[in-house]
Amino acid sequence: MKLYTGSSEQFIQDVLENKLADKLKTAYEGYYYRFASPQELVSWTNSLQFVKNIIEYSSLKDNMLVVEYELPYSNRRIDCLLFGKGPDASPNAVIMELKQWSKVENCDLENEVLTFTGGAKRFEAHPSFQAQGYYSYLKDFVEVFGNCTINLSAISYCHNYSRTSDVMFGPKFQSIMKDFPLFAKEDVQELARYLKARLSGGGGLEIFNRFSSSPVGPTKKLLEHTSKMIKGQKVFNLLEDQLAAYYAILDRAKKATKLKDKCVIIVRGGPGTGKSVIALNVIAELLSKGQTVFHATGSAAFTSTLRKIVGNRAASMFKYFISFTDVKENSIDVLVCDEAHRIRAKSVNRFTPKAERTDKPQIDELVEAAKVSVFFIDDYQVVRPSEQGSTEMIRASAKKHAAEVFEFELKTQFRCNGSDGYLNWLDNALGIRETANKMLTKNEKMSFEIFDSPHALYEAIKRRNEEKPNSARMAAGFCWPWSNPKSDGTLVEDVVIGDFRMTWEAKNDMKVAPGIPPAKLWAYDPQGVSQMGSIYTIQGFEFDYVGVVFGDDLSWDAKNRTWVGKPQNSSDAAVKRDKENFVRYVKNAYRVLLTRGMMGCYVYFINKDTESYFRSLIQTS
Repeated sequence: MKLYTGSSEQFIQDVLENKLADKLKTAYEGYYYRFASPQELVSWTNSLQFVKNIIEYSSLKDNMLVVEYELPYSNRRIDCLLFGKGPDASPNAVIMELKQWSKVENCDLENEVLTFTGGAKRFEAHPSFQAQGYYSYLKDFVEVFGNCTINLSAISYCHNYSRTSDVMFGPKFQSIMKDFPLFAKEDVQELARYLKARLSGGGGLEIFNRFSSSPVGPTKKLLEHTSKMIKGQKVFNLLEDQLAAYYAILDRAKKATKLKDKCVIIVRGGPGTGKSVIALNVIAELLSKGQTVFHATGSAAFTSTLRKIVGNRAASMFKYFISFTDVKENSIDVLVCDEAHRIRAKSVNRFTPKAERTDKPQIDELVEAAKVSVFFIDDYQVVRPSEQGSTEMIRASAKKHAAEVFEFELKTQFRCNGSDGYLNWLDNALGIRETANKMLTKNEKMSFEIFDSPHALYEAIKRRNEEKPNSARMAAGFCWPWSNPKSDGTLVEDVVIGDFRMTWEAKNDMKVAPGIPPAKLWAYDPQGVSQMGSIYTIQGFEFDYVGVVFGDDLSWDAKNRTWVGKPQNSSDAAVKRDKENFVRYVKNAYRVLLTRGMMGCYVYFINKDTESYFRSLIQTS
């Protein structure tokens, strides 16, 4: 998606006639079906004036510009892309990251600075690292850049920032700026020379057309590349808010042995914002530096799948939250806690020997175990009473242990075809939080389709798997019993809807017939497509497409316009017992199920009032 495309001449004219911001606003609201924020309007008005000035100063003619280009499979937008030929007729494209920063403070986080943005002081990756992120992302996803048919370069332009404040031009940033230069407000001549060397030959329309018609590569799935990541190969490129968290973790990890106090880093983010991607990138990097690092979750399915993929040698680095009850304090350099919303009150259970029982909170065990503990969390993914992980709980433990605390919020979104509009709409529809996205628009990038029968839903998911093996899964609300395997190891068809019958995934640690994967490997094994997944096996995973059976444990009351919980239709004993929070847990569970797809979500509703409600929230014309 490109909010604005035009020749260099048209761009200059639109800025001179004060039309450009209005054109961007109209395109934004027509595409996203929500109002552009006042901050964005100010940014467009101010920053693009400087782009116009530098194009004129550079005497660039016959070039093409794209303003606000949305990255494939992401909701992140590049400020400006310029296309043209160099003096030698070489095809070129230049990414220009624009910053309105005027005051920047140094900080002791490697690769980051402290600046005032978004109404508050925030840690931000140095602009050159942000430009590098966009560069790497386009090289990975757009074929003409990946195969160098078009030469790509990336710069950042801080048009309000003066070199007299040398923070961003300090020694620690010199290396990255060699490849991804930063230009300040005094650098007009240098920036003009840079652009002329790549774009002064004109011919921008031809290069732009090649870019526009270029194939876009498929999204790299987390699990397909975990093994490479653990071996230290960076196969996922991080962007802006992800970089800020990533570099903060690496910085504190690097200094772990010298830190006087503990460090706790909290990284919040909704579905698809790359929490696990950052976590695994961090582990790969730290392992290459020889540091003691462990990855922990509360999910048997997620941890078991990662262990399976990376093999026996690396499997020992992937543990559970309950694995740190007797670990010596500070014996670990970095502990990365993924899916931290699944942290429990305590690590003990009914099988814990009496001699090993303790009243210590599980969060305290995790914080105490490492010099640097990192928590990736989504406060809206708590789906059962035993899961008590929250940002507030982590802060409290950090305070108790006198730890230094850093907090980051991830907003760049990669799942659901990069659509934050879909996620906002879903949260609003489920009553989890109020958002501006009341309707699912007709041009929504994320495919959302309602099916009239579970048979049709399953057939659609099977077709997706035929097109691309192991790319889609079925999942359902926990509205049917989950039986043990039969005596011959085959599974019971517990999920019954009329004449539709399907088994749940197999129970963990239960002997099953050959060809049936255990629940903990259901997301990884190709045979998993023939079984229905539950919230407890699908959480933490992603697929190209997900088919969801929305059960009758949660239904829409059209008369009173509210959600109603129906514990009598649930087979989740733990959730049913907590009547006060039942609706909240089930809403969160369906939020998880409906956001597991990267490209599409297919749904069948048991309750027809609920189906009618969702249909009423989908724009049809």
